Amino acid sequence: MLSGLALPELAALLVAGVLLDLLLGEARRWHPLVGFGNLAKAIEARLNRGGRRFSRGLLGWAIAVLPLSLLAWVGTQHAGYLLHVLLLYACIGLRSLREHTMPIVDALRAGDLATARTRTSWIVSRDTREAQEPELAKAGAESLLENGNDAVFGTLFWFLVAGGPGALLFRLANTLDAMWGYRNERFNLFGRAAARIDDALNYVPARLTALSYVVLAGAAGGRAWRCWRTQAPAWSSPNAGPVMASGAGALGVSLGGAAVYDGQLEQRPPLGEGPPASSADIVRAWRLVLGTTLLWLCLACAAALLLSLWTHHA
Repeated sequence: MLSGLALPELAALLVAGVLLDLLLGEARRWHPLVGFGNLAKAIEARLNRGGRRFSRGLLGWAIAVLPLSLLAWVGTQHAGYLLHVLLLYACIGLRSLREHTMPIVDALRAGDLATARTRTSWIVSRDTREAQEPELAKAGAESLLENGNDAVFGTLFWFLVAGGPGALLFRLANTLDAMWGYRNERFNLFGRAAARIDDALNYVPARLTALSYVVLAGAAGGRAWRCWRTQAPAWSSPNAGPVMASGAGALGVSLGGAAVYDGQLEQRPPLGEGPPASSADIVRAWRLVLGTTLLWLCLACAAALLLSLWTHHA
């Protein structure tokens, strides 16, 4: 392992970090990723000007991500297990996904569209001011499925590869993609490096996530697989497509389609099969993300146990 930790150690630390996140949730004040976002804004304001925007964006990415990742690696050489767990806790966002989406469900069930629109606007970039229940439910379910990969499974994957520093590098890169990876006049060149690096880091985790959604779909696994293979290629994002298509197929709902961005109606490729999403499907999407997390933890622990038995009898 790149972390220098054995698989049984990594599996134990993985469980500890996830449990810490479920117990405490994200920090209400002084969240490390919020501080990193402020740093990224300052770097972008300084470098995103003049010519050679792509090169400047790549330099900005390196300045933002590499020193912090190196510092984390050096720290784990001295602080050991504790820092690995704390880094994973700071990077993972499992409980926060629930805390950001369940209030949308509560508002929709109470018929409070105003609150549901406001809550949904906090987690998606689309315009929700005139959205009705199906559009809000669709946005919430899509956000859970996609961010299950970005905020949870990609982080877990890179933790298993490189420990706490790997999880940190992934989350910092993912955050920069979320901030800089837009195809507009301001970021098209400057943010291209951040978007491509995030695509590369997310390539394997996204497909493992999509496969996990297929497995947990049970009898609907064939539909989830079919949606993944036939619908994902139509999406511009090489990683969001497989994750959301597989997840929508597993849930048996129709996602994608029309959405308003910056006042413009966009027709996005369809996802899944079945009726339009409802508030209940946001809950089902959360359970799918949680179930996938438990699946990954069980697989990591089982692999660690088998390795330990193998080593003991070798």
